[in-house]
Amino acid sequence: MASQHPDHASVPYWHHSEFIGAQDEAKECFLSFSDLGISEYKWDWEGKLVDESILERLLGEHLDFFQKHPLGLDKFLTFRLPNSNTETEFRMSRAMMGILSAAGMAKQVGLHCPPIFEVILPMVKTAEEMIDAEEAFEELTNLKHPLFKLKNCAPHHLEIIPLFENTDVIINSDKIIKKYLELHKTKFKKTPNYIRPYIARSDPALNSGIVPTVIAIKIALAKYKKCAEENNIDLYPILGAASLPFRGGLTPYNTESFIREYAGIKTVLLQSAFRYDFPKEEVIKSIKIFEDKLQSSQAAAMEEPEEKKLIELIKTFENFYKPTIESVADFISNIAQSIPKRRERVQHVGIFGYSRAVGSVKLPRAIGFTAAFYSLGVPPEIIGTGRGIAAAKINGSLPLIEQYYLNLKDDLARAGRFVNKKNLQKLAAENNAWNDVLADVVAVEDYLQIELTPISDEEKQHQTLTEQILNQLEKNEPIIGLVQSAGVLRKSLG
Repeated sequence: MASQHPDHASVPYWHHSEFIGAQDEAKECFLSFSDLGISEYKWDWEGKLVDESILERLLGEHLDFFQKHPLGLDKFLTFRLPNSNTETEFRMSRAMMGILSAAGMAKQVGLHCPPIFEVILPMVKTAEEMIDAEEAFEELTNLKHPLFKLKNCAPHHLEIIPLFENTDVIINSDKIIKKYLELHKTKFKKTPNYIRPYIARSDPALNSGIVPTVIAIKIALAKYKKCAEENNIDLYPILGAASLPFRGGLTPYNTESFIREYAGIKTVLLQSAFRYDFPKEEVIKSIKIFEDKLQSSQAAAMEEPEEKKLIELIKTFENFYKPTIESVADFISNIAQSIPKRRERVQHVGIFGYSRAVGSVKLPRAIGFTAAFYSLGVPPEIIGTGRGIAAAKINGSLPLIEQYYLNLKDDLARAGRFVNKKNLQKLAAENNAWNDVLADVVAVEDYLQIELTPISDEEKQHQTLTEQILNQLEKNEPIIGLVQSAGVLRKSLG
């Protein structure tokens, strides 16, 4: 599934600039299908401006293609709805009306109907939220007026893809699914044919750190396997994954190891950096591997004692990670304002959009958060992880972590090549929280038995840029150009 996550640093191969406006996203969607061979495209209404005439644009300009590859049968356009708990409810209603009007247009031109029948509901914490969205859509389809000829073509029921976005919710998401199945049967007199639980990878990392996030996902995947068997329903998990290890670590060069790491996933998100910061031929090759191998991977089973121990370890790592992030939040948020924009987001947080939070502090969204840390030469993968590993060594639980986080050493070694110790020492002189990060660096080096330092020419150039960025910040001078150049070198903004 291609997504519109704005994490790319370079100019997309089909475009004239790094910034992709809402008017350009229909072209991007079509090329994801026709050029890259991607099966599904996420049309994102959450927190960003969106072209509401997407079906008219796709079918009006590329009708021949969609006659051969019908939407809803061969290619899939999946709306990510706004969450009415955090965004204004009128955006939710506009998205749902878009699904109904898309069905009418598809029928008018003789294509498969309905072309859109699934939606992603973000920030799900309860089964009731899923049922509420389905009920709202059902009521819309019951509108009765000669001008609204919905009965002839509209989907009568909307399939909800629940998106789980923090570690506690992810771990317990099987309970939400079970409750949803009960409520669905009561309300709609039937059970769904399948569910596609969608696990976030970026936001839980921002909230809890990299190790707790990966462990939580492994617990969820094991539970989904058991839930599917016990409830006689097919579950097809989705995972959001970006290019830098902190947000997923997926690049066109590590497709096979990613599939092994997240065995049991049936759909993977391919974000903008994956598609535009790497050679196009490698991107297409990787997509073919996913199409060929992803469906056959099976999640590993997990015994209850292991699960309990892993949940304890999540708390251990979070206890190192969260206080450090809270202590440097203001500084990071300031840097994030200089991360170059790549998409048209809805502005005015608190009116139309929202921010993220750890503890009592507000943070930028995950891409800006990750980009800000990398721009300082402080990969967030390291924060809390070194001290957490040291604690796990002492209590003998490190082998259990390594059993379930297969790529732990590879991810830390990759992130470690962007560490700038000189910057960290300067930062520590101003705020003691950075001394904890220096302790993380030492502990990770001890664990990996390597020095965290640049190796390639590009990584050494990146280190130089991060030194210049910190110098500019100290002089209160602009850094956006340096941030952009550093993002190109590491093949992702954040």
